[in-house]
Amino acid sequence: MNPSTAQARVIVDELVRNTVSHVVLSPGSRNAPLSLALYDAAAAGKLTLHVRIDERGAAFLALGMAARTGRPVAVVCTSGTAAANFHPAVLEADRAGVPLIVLTADRPPELRAAGANQVVDQQRLYGDAVRYFDELAVAERRAGQNAYWRSQICRAWNAAYGEWRCGPVHLNVPFREPLVPDGGDEADDWYESLEGRPRGARWTELRDFGALPSFVVPSTRHGLVIACDAGVRAASEWAEQHGWPVISETGGLGLGGSTAVSSGAWLLGVEEFLEHHRPEQVLCIGRPTVFRQLQGLLSDPAVEVLLVRPDSDWPAPAHNVRQVGQWFDEPTKPADPDWLGRWQRADAAAAAAVREAVAAEPWPSGLRVATELVDTLPRDSLLVVGSSNPTRDVALAGGLRPDVLVHRNRGVAGIDGTVSTAIGAATVHHGPSYALLGDLTFLHDANGLLTGTGQSRPDLTIVVLNDDGGGIFSLLEQGAPEHSQSFERVFGTPHGADLGALCAGYRVPYTLAETAADLRAALRPEPGLRVVEVRVDRTRHRDLHARVRQAVTAAVLGA
Repeated sequence: MNPSTAQARVIVDELVRNTVSHVVLSPGSRNAPLSLALYDAAAAGKLTLHVRIDERGAAFLALGMAARTGRPVAVVCTSGTAAANFHPAVLEADRAGVPLIVLTADRPPELRAAGANQVVDQQRLYGDAVRYFDELAVAERRAGQNAYWRSQICRAWNAAYGEWRCGPVHLNVPFREPLVPDGGDEADDWYESLEGRPRGARWTELRDFGALPSFVVPSTRHGLVIACDAGVRAASEWAEQHGWPVISETGGLGLGGSTAVSSGAWLLGVEEFLEHHRPEQVLCIGRPTVFRQLQGLLSDPAVEVLLVRPDSDWPAPAHNVRQVGQWFDEPTKPADPDWLGRWQRADAAAAAAVREAVAAEPWPSGLRVATELVDTLPRDSLLVVGSSNPTRDVALAGGLRPDVLVHRNRGVAGIDGTVSTAIGAATVHHGPSYALLGDLTFLHDANGLLTGTGQSRPDLTIVVLNDDGGGIFSLLEQGAPEHSQSFERVFGTPHGADLGALCAGYRVPYTLAETAADLRAALRPEPGLRVVEVRVDRTRHRDLHARVRQAVTAAVLGA
């Protein structure tokens, strides 16, 4: 057995022993030893292998699986720009706390020094975005190799799963030729035993981390909880205990709870309401990234910020965070019995106003599509929500139901790889899966639709809100009338793409939903991957949001 084959087989075996059950592979020459070892392991039923030709999409596919399962997923590529294409997903995994094990093949040092083909500097390629980096020594026929390889896989797995916070890790693996088995491929002709621990155990046993951080104890009667993604369930339980309203970035709390405020993003935009209902403390669980209203509250010098986030990278718009993590040294003050009630009455008025205002608008609009989608989703669905307008539309239209699981790439909030992320998450979700994406997000990762012959496609319906360009900018300062002359060229960026023809090229079923009834019909659970397009006029976005905002203000102040 040649050294590269031996090393690759041991690496794959130790990944399996460390509970890695899904691996995403992009084909190449230098990573051939790992590719063949992964194929053999998958054929033996030890893991599930997913093959993607686009490295960026492959990494986001792995991210979607890891985010949905909460367990490390490995992603493998060859050397050169292939490894660079993993970088956007690594950045997202870092900020979102998603456990990825990135394995990049490389040329050995003597070929790098000679200026060999497909050589870039892969040493610490992802900088401080990874929890752990190591370059394995080039495999040799000598004692101690098996233990060394297995030990490094255990180190990487532990760093990815994390005592304090999950995240990506990077192992760079230089391989010398031969890169494929050379005939003498039996383990018994190797210098030493290549076996792992007995009974499938890890080479190095480590504690199984993942406990939630301890929560703070409030020292005021008037507070508010902001929950972001993974912190929603914990926020609900904590808020009920202390009688504080809780706002989720996805709108509705998503997991129920008697203190949930579904219209929080609207209420925080009503200055007259906030003047009399400004919380003294805000407990923020996670990192809010979507709404400026939340950022404004966190940066208000009159509001004390308490944060639960299990690492040193915490949000502090005004650098005013008083406490991160545990806080037990101050007594709890009794809750104001009317504080929560006032917020809930305002929430009920705002929610009714939003529903009425959105329903009065002609079909379609982003808010109306989000409402129809959330209302129609089957129980126990997964919904992957794209960045930009879709994540705002879902929240502002009333948010998610308690029986719907949501995933958003809000680590760095990019539009990269969202189709692949959705496919990855749907692949490991036991139930119907959906995604709501903007047209630019969809087009940015259209290659995610390319699964290849022999690759399975999950049961996933992708709803594309197509407003022919950058509709999000029409809601920002750039969309004001005084910038109309330059808007289309540098912000609106209309593309005119034919999504139906694109889907046909990938052999993915496609539907154009021209009415609300069409959309509801298209959302009925069906096997396989499919795309539903809803065409929206983005010139209506700004005025629509202004009308809804006026309706909410009138309803809240009159409540």
